[in-house]
Formats: sequence, structure tokens, C-alpha cells
Amino acid sequence: MDITSFKSRRTRLMQQMGEGVAVIPTATEKIRNRDAHYPYRPDSYFHYLSGFPEPEAVIVLIAGAQPRTLLFCRDKDMEREIWDGFRYGPAAAADSFGFDEAHLIGEFDARLADVLANQPTLWYSLGHDSDWDRRIGATLNAVRAQSRAGKRAPETLRDVRAALDEMRLLKDATELELMRRAAEIAAAAHRRAMRAVRPGCFEYELEAELLHEFLRQGSRFPAYSSIVAAGANACVLHYVENACRIAADDLILIDAGCELDGYASDITRCFPASGRFSGPQADVYDLVLDAQSAAVAATRAGARFNDPHDAAVKVLAQGMLDLKLLSGSLDGVIESESYKRFYMHRTSHWLGRDVHDAGEYKDGEDWKILQPNMVLTVEPGCYIRPADDVPQAFWNIGVRIEDDAVVTSHGCELITAAAPKKIADIEALMADARNG
Repeated sequence: MDITSFKSRRTRLMQQMGEGVAVIPTATEKIRNRDAHYPYRPDSYFHYLSGFPEPEAVIVLIAGAQPRTLLFCRDKDMEREIWDGFRYGPAAAADSFGFDEAHLIGEFDARLADVLANQPTLWYSLGHDSDWDRRIGATLNAVRAQSRAGKRAPETLRDVRAALDEMRLLKDATELELMRRAAEIAAAAHRRAMRAVRPGCFEYELEAELLHEFLRQGSRFPAYSSIVAAGANACVLHYVENACRIAADDLILIDAGCELDGYASDITRCFPASGRFSGPQADVYDLVLDAQSAAVAATRAGARFNDPHDAAVKVLAQGMLDLKLLSGSLDGVIESESYKRFYMHRTSHWLGRDVHDAGEYKDGEDWKILQPNMVLTVEPGCYIRPADDVPQAFWNIGVRIEDDAVVTSHGCELITAAAPKKIADIEALMADARNG
């Protein structure tokens, strides 16, 4: 494991802090039921700065003239290793992950009180975890109780997440390499699902194909609950039951991505169970694809975050008029937002360690300016529920097309392009699978 990136991030954060102490705990283990746990995943902020994979751990960064980096973690316990597996312990953890010091987690409260004494600022994510809020509050009070000895608690509290969010918006080379690989794996999973589908199978069978490919290529977990939505289910934006039988005339929407070493991919593709798009399905699909093309063209350094959304909305609104889903003028449909009846979500979100990644979308009142190495999704859609004023041929057609885009100086790189999205390419892939 290359720890250079993690050490560099800690250094950059301490430089932003100037002087003070940052405390970043990892996630706690969660009980699934009785004495069974959910699979453990470290906190995204903590792992971004450390790479350390174990629970019961905290980072403490001391910024100033003599900066120090501390890690608190579990002991090297041979008895527990028999039951639960390998533990680093403080000595190996400090060496393996590039910390100046490492100590037992049981020593954290007492040592933190010493560290915080006479420091001007505490950088901490207040409100992120109520148990940790109480623990940090108790430690601050322990410092205040020593005022007669000349010790002062920090007078200023800063949100460490705000500084980290800005850092996480710009991906470094290590992060981009992981995200490209996660995108490759997810694209292969979508191709596998397209090849595997047959009328009469269940949605969860396609979910199994996705998970199989994730695991086969080295991703242990999906980045979020996979959406496998056939027919009318595709008009439910966050449909995750994945329990229905797929009919021959269904259009299937799959929104699925994998996580690799803490980094997410996020792809949506739509394809027909029969292997051939019907006329109405193709009409809606091509409209969404055109909207995505317009949004991709608007995704470039120097553009505003909202520019891809505005570009997609303009194409979608005109298409809704052309398909007789709406009536009136293009300007009127956009100004009244009547298009939201069929397209009710945003076109993009940040992507990284979290599928809806950290980072603000505005600077003050203005949408944030896109910079090279930001990563965002581009995912317009159109969802048509049955209604008396909607042509029946379009009922229950739901389409979303989503790719992951790395902003570049002259445009963007779609790192999920290996998942086919042109109608001819999708139909050719499905025909090859059925003829093979």
C-alpha cells in the first residue's frame, strides 16, 4: 500500500488549519441483528486521511510550528485475532500508515485533554455523531477544569468537514485511478446484466449478475443498493425491492455501481427485456440520450455546476413537447417547470468516496465553477406514469442514462463509457448473447 497520498492529505489539512487540533474518528461497528454485524466500512473522512481499515480508531492532527500526526487504535490482541482476524496494533499502524505516533484507543480521552490544552482552535465535525459530541464535550470540560493550573481549552470550534469537503472535490491521481477501475468493473456488470436478461426472469436475478461481476473483479460491495426496475418500477426513482418478474415488453432500468477501496462508481442503463426497443421506448430513450449528450457537452472546466442540468432540461422540455407529453412553448415549459412532472431530479451530483460525495454545490449564491479533476455524474431521465392526458403508448416507460465524468481542461472524460448506451449497441450486445 502506498501511503504517500494519505500523508499528503494530512499535511494539506494541517496547513489549512494554521494552528490547532483536528479530531476525526472513524465509523462505529453496527449491529444487524442480535450479535451479527453489518460488514464494516470506515468513515469516509477518516479513511481519506489515513487508509486505516479498522474500527475503534481516531486521527488527531496537531497543526502549528511543530506539526504532529497521531493515530489511536485497538491493541494488538492475539486472543481476539483468533476470533476476528488480524489487528495492526499501535506500533505497526504508525509504521504502516505513516503517522508520527500511535496509541491505544483506551488512552484517547486522557491524551486528547493534554493535546487540547492551550490550543486556540478545535477542528471537529460537531453534529456528525452524538456519542462523539458528548465525548469531545467531556474532554473540553476536563481541560477547563484545569484553568487554575493555567490550562485553557480551545476558544474556537471549526467544522473540519468544511475543509475536507473542499479537498475531496478535487481528486488526486491515486483517487482517479481507483475511480476509473471502479467504473470499469461497474460497466462490465451492466454488460453482463444486458446479456443475461430473459423475459420471465426476476429483477433480483439481474441484481445477482451485477453482484457476481463486482465480486469477480475485486469489488467486495456495491456502492449503494442496486436498482433493478422493470416496466412501471422504472418510474420509481429509488426502487430497490428488485422482486418483480420481468415481462417480455418491459424496459428495464438498472442503476448500479460498485465500491473499490472506498471509491464509488455510479451507472444507469436501460434496455428492453425482449432485446429490441419498441417504437415508444426508443423515442423516450433517444430523447434522454440527446439530453445527456447536451449535458456532457456542457461539463467542462470553467462552466458552472448547474450548466449541465440547464442543458439537459432544455432538450428534455422540447422533447416532451414533441412527444405530446406537454403543451405550450419551450420557454413556458421551462419557466413554469411543468417538465418536472416527467423529470423531477437534478442532472448531476459529486462522486467519490461517497456515491453522493462531499462538497458544496454553490459558492455563496452562485453555482460552483467546475475545475479539472472534479468528478460528477451526468444523469438526465424521463419517467412517464399513466394519466389521461398522456399518450397511452408511453405509459410506464422510465428512462435514465447515467455516466461518471471527470472534468478536464477542455471538456470531460466519461470513465463509464464501456457500458453501451446507443440503441444499436445495446441491441447488438443482447442479440449476440442470445445467438451465442
